[in-house]
Amino acid sequence: MTWFRKKEQRIESVPADERVVKTEGIFVKCTECDAALYRRELEESLQVCPHCNYHFRIGARERLAMLYDDGQYEELDADVISSDPLEFTDTKPYPQRLEQARRSTGLPEAIITARGRVGGHLTFIGAMDFSFLGGSMGSAVGEKITRIIERALETRGAVITVSASGGARMQEGALSLMQMAKISAALARLDEAQLPFISILTDPTTGGVTASFAMLGDVILAEPKALIGFAGPRVIEQTIREKLPKDFQRAEFLVEHGMLDVVVDRREMRALVIKLLTFMVNPALQTPAPQFNASNNGRDPNGPTPDVPATESKIQSPKSEVKN
Repeated sequence: MTWFRKKEQRIESVPADERVVKTEGIFVKCTECDAALYRRELEESLQVCPHCNYHFRIGARERLAMLYDDGQYEELDADVISSDPLEFTDTKPYPQRLEQARRSTGLPEAIITARGRVGGHLTFIGAMDFSFLGGSMGSAVGEKITRIIERALETRGAVITVSASGGARMQEGALSLMQMAKISAALARLDEAQLPFISILTDPTTGGVTASFAMLGDVILAEPKALIGFAGPRVIEQTIREKLPKDFQRAEFLVEHGMLDVVVDRREMRALVIKLLTFMVNPALQTPAPQFNASNNGRDPNGPTPDVPATESKIQSPKSEVKN
């Protein structure tokens, strides 16, 4: 009596060209040091190479999950998307480019705005995604950033923007340039309300984004070796006809010249942001309101301005000066 019996069906042989171990998607090659990185370890280190500290580009949703407490947040204004006001066409119509970008990235726009808690503090974050038309700033991007600023004003929250953009979107012409002034005006109101605004610059941050809200933060942070500037280095070299310094327009160069506050490793970014918010939104550290001055016409500068009857006004009309 045999203990084992051979199956009737024989195992099919595998062709020689298919006798390989499939490692596609398991390893990632570092762009800086050419090291083979295990994808899972790379994700655990927030897409930072453990060998050379090279920071890979990450998407907007990954950025939000990295900053918010427990990765939990509420997405805002997902229905605000770009249209085609100028009916722009280059090699293909602008609406076709938008649709193609939405299909390839799964994003509605070049920025994702959200509300949540960072270190327990109510915070509104706008994270740009370079994979969506180069993170270009169009009318929808400007509107979404302005809306989170207005929400922060209503709820006394903080605002954080994460920039990754090639600048204003050329397909929308002057309408995209108008967003620079629009967002800057909203940030001026945020400053008057003494609410914090932290700007985080990633690779790359250029053009109209750099020339507007990206450089208006109360604190400006940047990731290592991020390209930050207005025009590209090649354009500048061709214009001034001079060789630019080494690492020109890189984050470390800008810190040395006083354009940024600090360069922060991505793995330490959240801890520093929480530390900044804890300091900036502390009620004990906010500027107190001006004290009541009895000599100020007997009025409280902190209270509402009363309506002064015309008979009590110190300013006389021209008729009262005419003698009969």
